[in-house]
Parts: sequence; C-alpha cells; structure tokens
Amino acid sequence: MLDRNRQHQIAGPGHGQTLSADLYYDGAQNYSPYGRDPAEQDTGFNPLKLLFYVVQYRWLIVTMAAAGLVAGIVITMLQTPKYQATTQLEVLVPSAKVFQDIEVVAENADVRAFLTAREKLRSRALAQRVVFQLGLSEKPDFLFPTADFSLSNIFYRAFGISKSPSVEEKTPEQREAIAIGRVLKDLTVNLVPNTSLLSITFADQKPKYASDVANQVAQSFIDQRLDQTSETSDLARQFIQEQVLQVKQKLQKSEEELVAYAKDAGITVTGDDKSLIGSNIEALNTALATAIQDRLDAGRMVDQIDKGRGSSLAPVLESEGLQKLSEKLADLTSQYQQKLGILKPGFPEMQQLQSQIRELKRIYNNGVLAITDSLRLKYQEAQNKEADLKTKLAEMEKQQVIFNDKNIKYTILKREVDSNRSQYDSLIAKLNEVGVSSELKTQSAAVVDFAAQPSSPYSPVLSRNLAVALALFMALSASIIYIIELLNNTFTNPEQVEKELGLAMLGILPFVNDRELAASIADQKSGLSEAYRSLRTSLQFSGAEGAPRSLLVTSSEPSEGKSTTSFKLGQDFAALGARVLLVDGDLRKPNLHRILGLDNTIGLSNLLTNTVRKEDLASIFRPTKYPNVTVLTSGTIPPNPADLLSSPKMALILTNLGKRFDLVIIDAPPVVGLSDSPILSRLAEGTLMVISTNQVTRKSAKTALKRLRAAGANVVGAAMSKFAVNKFDYNYAYKYMNYQYYSYGMSTPKIEGRVDDAAGQPAYGKSPAFSHLVRRIRSGVGGFLDRAKSIS
Repeated sequence: MLDRNRQHQIAGPGHGQTLSADLYYDGAQNYSPYGRDPAEQDTGFNPLKLLFYVVQYRWLIVTMAAAGLVAGIVITMLQTPKYQATTQLEVLVPSAKVFQDIEVVAENADVRAFLTAREKLRSRALAQRVVFQLGLSEKPDFLFPTADFSLSNIFYRAFGISKSPSVEEKTPEQREAIAIGRVLKDLTVNLVPNTSLLSITFADQKPKYASDVANQVAQSFIDQRLDQTSETSDLARQFIQEQVLQVKQKLQKSEEELVAYAKDAGITVTGDDKSLIGSNIEALNTALATAIQDRLDAGRMVDQIDKGRGSSLAPVLESEGLQKLSEKLADLTSQYQQKLGILKPGFPEMQQLQSQIRELKRIYNNGVLAITDSLRLKYQEAQNKEADLKTKLAEMEKQQVIFNDKNIKYTILKREVDSNRSQYDSLIAKLNEVGVSSELKTQSAAVVDFAAQPSSPYSPVLSRNLAVALALFMALSASIIYIIELLNNTFTNPEQVEKELGLAMLGILPFVNDRELAASIADQKSGLSEAYRSLRTSLQFSGAEGAPRSLLVTSSEPSEGKSTTSFKLGQDFAALGARVLLVDGDLRKPNLHRILGLDNTIGLSNLLTNTVRKEDLASIFRPTKYPNVTVLTSGTIPPNPADLLSSPKMALILTNLGKRFDLVIIDAPPVVGLSDSPILSRLAEGTLMVISTNQVTRKSAKTALKRLRAAGANVVGAAMSKFAVNKFDYNYAYKYMNYQYYSYGMSTPKIEGRVDDAAGQPAYGKSPAFSHLVRRIRSGVGGFLDRAKSIS
C-alpha cells in the first residue's frame, strides 16, 4: 500500500489543483479485519523452483552454513579427546580327544570357538580380573574421567586446569563396580574376517590406559584359561569343602537366632509359613461369611412372618403334622359344606362339625406359631453369632497388627537363614558335581601384536564434526525457509491466483514506487499504463459479446488498487471511443473523486435518497478532462449504505445508466467485512477482482470470491496489482514484464523493491531479498495475531 502521508504531485482534472499519488490506491481504511490461514503448498518437486528458493534465501543459507562451521569447531573444542589402542589375539583351537561311550571322537575347530572367545573377552569376570591386575579401582583419573562433552574442556585446553574427584568418596565395592563398568563400556572385541584373530580395542582419555587395558585384557584372557585348566578337582573339592563348613556354621548360627527370637516374641508359624494368628483370621473370615449368609436367610423368613405370610414358609409347608392337620381340616370343611345344603347350621351335627373345625384351626395356628417362633429364635441366634464373630475377628486383627510389628525382625532373620541355606545347598551341589579329571595344561590363545601407546586421539574428528554440524544447520535453514513460506499465505505470482481461486488472470499490474506512481499513471507510455491497456484488452475478450456493459471493480481488502484500476480502465475504454461512466459505489470511504480532483457534495447517495433537486440531476453526472469519461461520485456518506445499494432504485438507476453509456464501471468497496460489494455484484454484468501481491491473504481472497459467487456475481477474472517484476524470486517467469519492454525504448530509472506494511510506510534502499523476507515475517506475525484475536 502507498504512503498516504507523502504527497506526490499530479495534475488535477480541470481544477488546477494537485493531488497526492496515494489517491490512486485505496487508503488504509479501517474495514473489519479478516482471519488469515496458512498458505497451501504446491505439490510435486520442481528442481528449478528449489534453485530459486536457494537464490532467494542465499544470505540465510550462507549465514546458517557459517554458523554450522562455527558450531562444528565449538563442538570439537567441547569434546574430550579420546585415544584407542588395539591388541590382536590369536585363538588356538587344537584338536582334542573326548571320550564318549568308550569311543574317540575328533572335535574340529569352528566359528563357535571364536565367538565363545569373543564373549569371554567381553565378560564381567574378565573385566574384574583386569581391574584387579592393573589396580584401576584406585586410580581417580580412570574412575572419574572428564565428561565427553563439557564446557570445561575449553578451559582445560586453554589453561590445563582439571579436577578429579577423590576416591575416598566411594566405597571399595563402588569403585570396583565403576572400574568394571568403564572397562566393559569402552572395550570392543571384533573377529577379523577369514582369520583366527580377535582385535581387542580399548578407548580412553589417557593414551596409557588405552594401551595398558587392551594388553591386559588379552593377557588376563590367557591367564584365565590357564588357571581353569591347571586347577585340579582335588583343589576344587578342598576349596568347596572349606566354603561348606563356613556356610554351615553361619546357617546354624542364623537358625539359632531365628528360633530364639521367635520364642521370645511368642511367634508361632504354621507349616505353610503362615502365622497362627493369620490362620485364625482366615478361619474367622470364613465362619463370618457363613454366619452372615445364615443371618440373611433367617432374616428373609422373619420378614415373611412379619408380613403375615408365615403359613406359606417352607418349614411350615414341609411339616408333616401340619400337613395332616391341614388335610383333616379340609376334609371336615368339605363335609360341612356338603351337609349345609341339607341341614341347617343350628343342628347338633352341624354344630359339632363347626366345633371340630375351630379346634383343628386352633391347633394348626398354634403349630404355625411354634414354627415361626423357632424361626425367629434361629434368626436371633444368627445375629448373635455374627456379632460374636465380628468381635473375635476385630480382636484377632489387633493381635495381627502387634504380630506384624514383631514379625519385621523375624522376617529379617528368616531371610538370612534362607540365604545361608541356599548357599549351603548350592555348595553341596557343586561338591557333588566335582569329579576327578585330568587335562593337559595347554595354551588356548596367544598375543600376536601388543597394543602400542597411541600418540594422537582418534576422537573428536574435526572434519566429521564440521560435516555433521553443516548438515544439521542446512536442515535447520531448510526448516526456517519452509516455515517462512508456510507463514506467507499471500499471493506472490499469478499461478497461485489461478490455482487457489480458479479465476482467469486478465492482467498483471506491475508495482510502481510511490514516488513515481503519479507520473506512471499520467504517462500513457509507462509500463503501468501499458499493463492497464493489456487488462482492457483481456476484458474485451472476457465474454462472447466483448466487455460487459457494466463492470464492478472490487477487492478482498482495502488498499489493493481497485480505485486506480477503475479510473484507468475507464480512461482506456474511453480512448477507444466508448462512452464510459465511472460510478463511485463506495459509500463508506469514497476515493474516486479524490483521484479525479472533484468535490463530493452530491452524488450517488443523494440520487438514491431523493435529496437532489430535479434541476441538479443533470449536474450530478460530471464530465472529466478525459474525453468520453463521466463520473458519478458517491455523494454524501449515508448512515445505511447497504440499505441504499440493495434498494430497487439502485437497480433501476444502473439499468438506465446502461442504456445511456457504453460502459459503466463501478468502484466498489472491499468485500471482506462488508455487504456492499456482493449487493452491487448482482446488479453488474461482470465483476473484476483486484488482488494485490504479497498483501491480501489467500483465505481473505477465497472468502471474498465465495461471497461474490454466493450473491450471484459473474466474476469474469482477476487482475494482480503491485507485482514486482524485477525481483529475483518466483516472479522470474514474468521477467519480460520490465519497464524497458513496456516503455517503447524510453530511458526510465530502474525501480527498486519496496516493502509495504499495514501502515503504508515505504522502506527505501533495501535489497529485494531482505524486503521480501521482512514482508513475509510481518505477514506471518499478522496472521498469528489475527488468529489469537479470533480465539480470544
């Protein structure tokens, strides 16, 4: 966008006044902001496009490469030098004779022997032997080496200052474990292909340790094999027997201490390692569960009795006596009913039957009552039993808590007994396995080449660190470039407009420095004027019948150059002899009257509101200094622009104007945030979208186009404004659009790139690459702030 505060002179139309160059672009008007969306990336790999990315961001790539080289040097300085020495050991596998079932079988050497030797060389037992032979557990510089990667390495290399921890800070067992771990960590054993040699390599910060440990590993391996073969079974048995006696004494002592403590503490343990209290608690829980079940069963029966259904209970129905009484009572009742049809109830026989029935009922009820009373008594007993069991269980749980406190020491003593018993059983098993055997004392390995003390470190390698750091920083620069391109959600070239919006590109309007904008608009031979004539030609072929009779010029956001486009199209169509009417349809922030240097006293709004006198109707359409160009300004700014533009009178006015003029060009307000342009687009035969380069977001342009099409607009195409044709980036394909080509051989100064920000402040004297980077960073930050505002 152009700077509205810098005044550049251009002749006004017939009023002798000068206009600022910023009038030819829309001002930075306060329309509603719209959200931004990350730009969609092109699919497919394009080597040429990648090359221009490299050229465009060459300074960033060079800077990151330099930083990578510096980082490689710094990392090398931070690493501690390490030395390594290698000993070669030959594994001798002589043919042995093994007796198997009184038969002699020859055992040939194979790869398994070498793999076994390699694993033994890397075993912990051999490392422990090496530590003991060299006394490594008592050497602080071996136990506590300098960190492989530390800032202190720089000071050590510069001043030779180093500090090793004291060995007294660790116990002997801890020092031995640390030394064994260091040996195993830095030891490497590999089989030399197609040979019987093993290479033993050890790396350390001290060259002496590197060679000593490598040689000692080989020697300890040989000594270990010799010791194993030289030991006789008698010596082994004698040693194991001594160990058995010692462990047996420890086992007896630990068992006596365990029994004595259990006796003093009153701890009784069952055969399955459970305490008596625990067994009792388990039994009480089982009994309590049974009691609760019995109480619930009895409670359900008592509940039936309380509800008056005691006679239907199972114990009542299963009682043989009550069943007999019930059958006899039913029989007497049946006799009474049969005789009731013959005899009256007052007859002696009938009264006798009644008295028998009553007596049987009384006896039956008493029997039922006796059973229900027994059930109630059983329920009460179940409740009492449950309560007693709960009380007893609570007491046992308290005893269990006390027992657990005592059981802690008991468990410790028992663990010691179990450990001693396990050792005793293991030694007895080994003693039983030892047999009398004899074996020749043969050497199974020999050192071929002892390790020499290295004179130079093998790590760090400066070249390797430089290569890795350079690769990482190049990857980081690629990520930064990718993020910058991702945040750049604006349009940079016409292909993006055609791909994202699906609109035909009717014209590409080159960017002109605001200091030369006024002169370029006035000069009909300038590159900008030629671009507008090219746009006019494209509009003439945009439809089957040529250019639309009424053309709406709009944009997604303010300051994209739609007013300038409306003015120049009207001027260029009028040059062909067409009668052109320019209508300023922006009733909120009109700008067309400023470009033409006219006042805005009356205009379209007055015509729509009937606030213009009949004698002034003719003067509302003002001629300009340009032949065949008439203008209808916006007029007084109304409080309800959308209502006026959507009224039937607006459609009637445009229809009548279309009959009087060959072409009606409507300068409309931006689409985003307003409803004016969609309303006017329905009334025009065609709509032209002006899209500014590196300014309007793709999301805003898509939303604007969607709104226009939803309103029924006929969008004939798009014009890309502020296109910097001399920038060495994606616009390389449009390099033919330079001013030397458009200006017909005229000598015009070369236009430098320029950065547009939201306030329209130009930045002069900056390189195009830097300006493009700043513009993309600002666009990305602006998108982030817009998204943050929308979320809040």
